[in-house]
Amino acid sequence: MSVPAPLKLIALDADDLAVISAHVQDARVQASDIVWRQQEKRLVIGMNRLDWEPTLSGGTCSRRLIAALRFDRVLACKSRNIDLNAPEASLELLGIEFHASDPPGGCALLMFGDGAALRLDVECLECELTDLGTDELGAAP
Repeated sequence: MSVPAPLKLIALDADDLAVISAHVQDARVQASDIVWRQQEKRLVIGMNRLDWEPTLSGGTCSRRLIAALRFDRVLACKSRNIDLNAPEASLELLGIEFHASDPPGGCALLMFGDGAALRLDVECLECELTDLGTDELGAAP
């Protein structure tokens, strides 16, 4: 069985972001892996995401991949129920939505388990998901 090429997706609108959201559903994120670079107008999130590609290719189980999710042109980043003083806190990413307010701007909402959320006010939607490699220790699920 061949190993699929690393995933690299770019979202420039709500439909694109829905595709990225599907790929990061149930991803594990540590609070310390959420990096807000205010001067660069960038938010980067390291994550451990589920990859179902092996099962779609006839395999018996999914695998976990290390990935980076990046948002550019971020004007503000607000969090709810995320304790940034607890870097080892583990979050489960449930999904991402984009709500346009002043096109092309709006807000990207990252929803986590237990009511945690990140709200990103953006000039326009520019998001990228890139796989960085397999997580040999993170066997699914």
